[in-house]
Amino acid sequence: MTPLAPPDIEPASDPVFDAGTGPDILPAGRVAAGRRGTGVTTDVALAIAGDARAFERLYRTHVDRIFGLCVRMTGDRVAAEELTQDVFVRAWEKLRLFRGDSAFGTWLHRLAVNVVLSARAAARRHGNRETTDDGEIAALVAQPSGPPGERGDVATAIARLPPGARHIFVLHDIEGYRHDEIGEMLGITAGGSKAQLHRARYLLREALTR
Repeated sequence: MTPLAPPDIEPASDPVFDAGTGPDILPAGRVAAGRRGTGVTTDVALAIAGDARAFERLYRTHVDRIFGLCVRMTGDRVAAEELTQDVFVRAWEKLRLFRGDSAFGTWLHRLAVNVVLSARAAARRHGNRETTDDGEIAALVAQPSGPPGERGDVATAIARLPPGARHIFVLHDIEGYRHDEIGEMLGITAGGSKAQLHRARYLLREALTR
């Protein structure tokens, strides 16, 4: 695969943000000085101050993991490339809100999950969803297993899961989120998340044992 290129970003017009811009925003100098040992590294502090080259270094550090997450959640490498670019554009736009309470990678990861889920919601609003979850499940079960080399391919099986089940499987079993966290992200109950995970695991077993 050709490496993803950093997104086009505009340098910040105000390199050091005004301390009065809001309770969740810290000026870059204060972040760098007061957040040592937290999620704000030197490159993060520089990027917050508007340094596009520092942000490009952050991009190159984290792009592979974010792209992998987008692939697993969408099952579509082309869509995942576009979403990965969207994630980093959004990250640049929202950097001033990052306070360093968690690692930058953790913050970026959650932002990526939100971008993917928002894209799915937008597609559903525009009628780009061809079937209901039940229809997608039926289609998955009915799909031929493909050539022998593809049978037992876990990545392929995950990609074929219905979107709702796939998202929860990826978030819980691969990314390590708890059911209450997933429920908060998706607007469902923890019980609903558990039910979807059970369904995803069942469908994966079916797909991998045919």
